Amino acid sequence: MRRNRLVAFAGFALSAILLAAGGLLLWGSTYVHNTVQNQLAAQQIYFPAQAAFAHPKAGTEITPSMIPSVSQYAGQQLLTGQQAEAYADHFIAVHIDNMTGGKTYSQLSTESMAQPNNTKLAATVNTVFKGETLRSMLLNAYGWWKVAQITFIASIVAFAAGGLGLLGTLFGLTLARRPEILHEVIEGTPVTHA
Repeated sequence: MRRNRLVAFAGFALSAILLAAGGLLLWGSTYVHNTVQNQLAAQQIYFPAQAAFAHPKAGTEITPSMIPSVSQYAGQQLLTGQQAEAYADHFIAVHIDNMTGGKTYSQLSTESMAQPNNTKLAATVNTVFKGETLRSMLLNAYGWWKVAQITFIASIVAFAAGGLGLLGTLFGLTLARRPEILHEVIEGTPVTHA
C-alpha cells in the first residue's frame, strides 16, 4: 500500500510539473507572438498593392521571382513572422541584389572607402546599409515568431502529457483500491491445504 501511495504522489507531482510547464510555455508563446505583432504593426510596412503584381518585370519594383512568395500578401500590412520573412528575403533582398550586382554591404563599403570622392557609390552603400538593417530586423522578428510557434506546440504537448499522467495516476489509484478478499473458515467445513 505504501508503494502505491509513493507512485501516486510521484504521478501527481509529475503531472503538476507538466501542467505548470504547459501554462508557462503558453504564456511565453502568447507574449512573444503579441510583442512581435505589435512591433511589426508599429512599423506600418505594407506590401505593394495587388495591381503592382500584374506585370512583373526584372529590374522594377515587382520582379517575376516575387510572384510566388510576395504576391500572396499584396496590399496587406506586415504583421506576421511569415510576412516579415517574405518581405525581407523576397522583396528587400531582391532589390538590394539588383542594386549591387550581387555585392555585399561589406564589399561595397570597402570599395567606397577606397574611393572617398565617389558620391554615387557612397549613396549606394548608405542605401544598402539601410536595406540590410531592415532585413535583419524583419528576419529577427521572423525568428521570434517561429519561437512563439514552437513554444505553443510544446505547451500543447506538456498539457497533453500532464493530463494523461493525471488520468493515469487516478486510474492507477482506483485499481489499487481493490477490496481484499478474506477467506473465512466456516465451522464444520473441512479445510484442505493445497
